[in-house]
Amino acid sequence: MAITLTEADEGKRVIDADGDEIGIISTVEGETALVDPDPSLTDDVKAALGFGDTDEDQFPLDPSDVGEVTDDEVRLETTY
Repeated sequence: MAITLTEADEGKRVIDADGDEIGIISTVEGETALVDPDPSLTDDVKAALGFGDTDEDQFPLDPSDVGEVTDDEVRLETTY
């Protein structure tokens, strides 16, 4: 069963199965979370405040890859 991410998850770090940080969730649009792989401090703050915007460097996160969501991280079951 896939975990559904929401706007409340914007700004959370995304950690892969090896424990490596791969970016932050910048925006959640419907059931699609977009990950910014190289966020700046400004991007972090904008995402945390719900002002994320889409750019071409972001990639969609497949909900089936999400294993756990904590207060400040989204942990994946896969490695990117």
